[in-house]
Amino acid sequence: MKKEFNCDNNRDHIKNEIKDIVDLILDDYSKGRDVDKMDIFNQPDRDAVKDIVIKLIRILFPGYYRDKVYKSYNDNNRIAIVIEDVIYNLQKQVAIAFRHSEEYANASDETLECGARRITHEFFKKIPQIREYVDTDLQACYDGDPAAYSKEEIILSYPGLTASTINRIAHELYLLKVPLIPRMMTEYAHSKTGIDIHPGATIGKYFMIDHGTGIVIGETSVIGEHVKIYQGVTIGGLSTKGGQALKGVKRHPTIQDYVTIYSGASILGGDTIIGKDSVIGANAFITASVPEGSKVSMQK
Repeated sequence: MKKEFNCDNNRDHIKNEIKDIVDLILDDYSKGRDVDKMDIFNQPDRDAVKDIVIKLIRILFPGYYRDKVYKSYNDNNRIAIVIEDVIYNLQKQVAIAFRHSEEYANASDETLECGARRITHEFFKKIPQIREYVDTDLQACYDGDPAAYSKEEIILSYPGLTASTINRIAHELYLLKVPLIPRMMTEYAHSKTGIDIHPGATIGKYFMIDHGTGIVIGETSVIGEHVKIYQGVTIGGLSTKGGQALKGVKRHPTIQDYVTIYSGASILGGDTIIGKDSVIGANAFITASVPEGSKVSMQK
């Protein structure tokens, strides 16, 4: 049987009903909770940060991404325009982010701007070093994947390289103690690739992520050189019951050089060290250190 609804289509009634709904929600904002905050201009802009990340990737790989905005017959001029654009916009977002830093509490706009300019310039001086590390990651991806037919294919299509590249950008800003923005960058990478690497994680050269979806790498993780990680791997904390009391404590594992970790493995705990030249098999659950040269696997 078809259900009938009584519907009042009177325009004044609809208008009043919508006004009541709007008033209800606006009144809910007056309760003083964290979710009620309305000061949007004192928060970094997510779209601006995303745009900065995209342009930084163009700076790292100058010959791989077309730009619909900046036109130039000279490649150096084209890249110079992008670099100056990102310096300007990153400095602007860092100044806003510094409002959330104890160091800049109650600082004047001039002080915030000066601090943001200094940090932004320091960050950009790190770009050659970031590119050096990214180049080794690219080489590791090519050497470690027989399905890769060219490095161009990896740069343009591999989510693992995208995630590790954005993490290397964010990590430098994290080291410079920029609030909010490094995590916003890595969460953009997370949403784009399914790979969740905290910007605090320390990662050595020749890092390869194969496939990548579902990988989690925690803030205090330390990963050596020539490490290869497959999809679904967690390098995480053993327990977070301590909450904020654990802030700054080494909660995540150390992975030494030339380690391979296969899909679905979970390696947990700040005291856990995976020794050099070890292989961790799929779905292994590890909460204690493993000596160098070990092979760990799940037995049926």
